[in-house]
Amino acid sequence: MNYTSHSDADRAAMLAAIGVTSIDELLSKVIPERFHLPEPLDLPPGLTEYEVLKEMKALAGTNLPASESLSFLGGGVYDHYIPAAISHIIGRSEFYTAYTPYQAEVAQGTLQTIYEFQSMVCRLMGMDAANASHYDGATALAEGALMAVRKTGRKVVVVAGSVNPHYRAVLSTYCTPTGIEVRTLDLKNGRIDLTTLAPTVEGAAALVLQHPNYFGLLEPVAECARAAHQAGALVVSSTYPTSLALLKPPGEWGADIATAEGQPLGVPMSLGGPYLGLFAVKKDLVRLMPGRIVARAKDRLGRDGFVLTLQTREQHIRREKATSNICTNQALIALCALVYLSLVGRDGLRRAAGSSYKGAHYLAEKVAALPGCSLRFSGEFFSEFLLELPRPAADVQKRLVKHGILAGPLPGRDYPGMENCLSIAVTEKRSVEEMDRFVEVLKTALHQTD
Repeated sequence: MNYTSHSDADRAAMLAAIGVTSIDELLSKVIPERFHLPEPLDLPPGLTEYEVLKEMKALAGTNLPASESLSFLGGGVYDHYIPAAISHIIGRSEFYTAYTPYQAEVAQGTLQTIYEFQSMVCRLMGMDAANASHYDGATALAEGALMAVRKTGRKVVVVAGSVNPHYRAVLSTYCTPTGIEVRTLDLKNGRIDLTTLAPTVEGAAALVLQHPNYFGLLEPVAECARAAHQAGALVVSSTYPTSLALLKPPGEWGADIATAEGQPLGVPMSLGGPYLGLFAVKKDLVRLMPGRIVARAKDRLGRDGFVLTLQTREQHIRREKATSNICTNQALIALCALVYLSLVGRDGLRRAAGSSYKGAHYLAEKVAALPGCSLRFSGEFFSEFLLELPRPAADVQKRLVKHGILAGPLPGRDYPGMENCLSIAVTEKRSVEEMDRFVEVLKTALHQTD
């Protein structure tokens, strides 16, 4: 709200209704005396609306927006091109709401967009069924692990150490309070160590992995899926959706439950959200899926219609019988992804993925040739990689920002021994000239001492 809606008379009436005569009297009754200020705060005089706006704009102007920078940020959020038509289409009055309507309120048009979204996710993932989305990639992955626990009746989840650390934290938050043990799988050269996989996954409900992983590397997913299935565990995957235009989709290499962060599909980075969790499964798991699912049906006249179905949520059945207490991401963000995929199509997504792949390998070769620099891990990667620097990465990252260049995150915050590593991601938006500029600025930053 940008104005105060209550008049003095309104406030007086409300105070009278609760039996006090002033705000101070109200606060004195609910806040202990020791927390009261002995004297008024030393605040400057009040400002007019125009003066406040001017000051706030000046403060906002000190930020460095990603939209006005060269972004090489990765780690789950990426600076992909967003077609201008998306904002126009989702801004139509029939769509523009952050609220996902319930059954009694939902229109056939909204149900159809969700159904189309689910269909797109299935095709992208190579899976049989998808739900209407989750809050983000992390919650989708954690819900997938819980689903595997329900399916197998086992109480252990194995997660690869190469899964996004934030996703692993959300997974632990979901599992630990309910008595589910979370085991972390060892890594070798930044990828899952196949020699320790079989004994670790024995007796587990799920193997949780990310492909490409947090370091951008491609995991040996087919071998991992084979080992997990031999141990009776399901495979829960998280993926970078753009990469699926080039890589084999989860449904084709053995994943049972496929999830992803949908932000690269037409959703702005927006300082961290709102984002979009994609969630898809094989057909035999569809009745255990959490969240909303929209199905296509026929009415009594034989016309197509769309209905919410198979919703074992706490709003519909007893809480302890629900598959999840989560519902969906905001329908508007799922619509963003649907419109994006519809506009760019199969060929457009392949071009975006191909340009990201080629750009990342071009830049990796250039920066790894700088004195004292090298790639932290060998092996194939998609569009991001870890660069080992001759000095702390946090210091270099700050120097890049001064030149309007964003790179990161810093894996050293979560992986001891990687304090000199910087994560670098490339999307189809980065031109050769921009990548060459990054190389020149990085070369200077590596030798600055002030």
